Amino acid sequence: MSNGEILKFAGVVRNFGRGHTELHVLKGADLTIGSGEIVALVGPSGSGKSTLLQIAGLLEKPDAGEVYIAGEACSKLNDDRRTEIRRKHLGFVYQYHHLLPEFSAVENIVIPQIIAGLSKPLARERALQLLETLGLTDRITHRPAELSGGEQQRVAIARALANAPSLLLADEPTGNLDPDTADSVFNILLNLTRQVGLTALIATHNMDLASRMDRIVKVEDGHLIEA
Repeated sequence: MSNGEILKFAGVVRNFGRGHTELHVLKGADLTIGSGEIVALVGPSGSGKSTLLQIAGLLEKPDAGEVYIAGEACSKLNDDRRTEIRRKHLGFVYQYHHLLPEFSAVENIVIPQIIAGLSKPLARERALQLLETLGLTDRITHRPAELSGGEQQRVAIARALANAPSLLLADEPTGNLDPDTADSVFNILLNLTRQVGLTALIATHNMDLASRMDRIVKVEDGHLIEA
């Protein structure tokens, strides 16, 4: 595998249930995403997009096949090593922001950096830089409940980027927002991702958003097909 490949799926299989009720969600999915690529993941609800992202994020293990993150085979690693790789290489943005409600915007971005081993002053400096880039300088002390939906999601994006991951995984990151806000937040996400040369896999139902990415991959009958 070349050093330029950040994420690779090789024959990934994922089933749920048992016996006659077994559901075959991924049936040998193959995917390669190179450094700096931004890839849209599309497909109808229930097609397996979220499952694929969970496996890419090392939150679930495939039943067969292999997942490589930055060249390392991950499927058979122990939980501690998988956690290490998540901390070092992966950032996550979900449809719902999942910010800690009792902490301010800046604190929500500082905390994961401290967990990763950064000092509090450096973590705060990094958090403030990200919030400024995302146009949230005047909202740093606000708690999530005091922010609009778009602002909450921008803080969630900043948190995902705080530890400078190699790969951003986003599951319908603008799905809970109205169309105008979704468009604005998505543009911010896309521009920031390109600016830092980050690799991203972004699941979306919105084909207009998907068309702005470098390429589109569709989940179809358990396989991944270039759209």
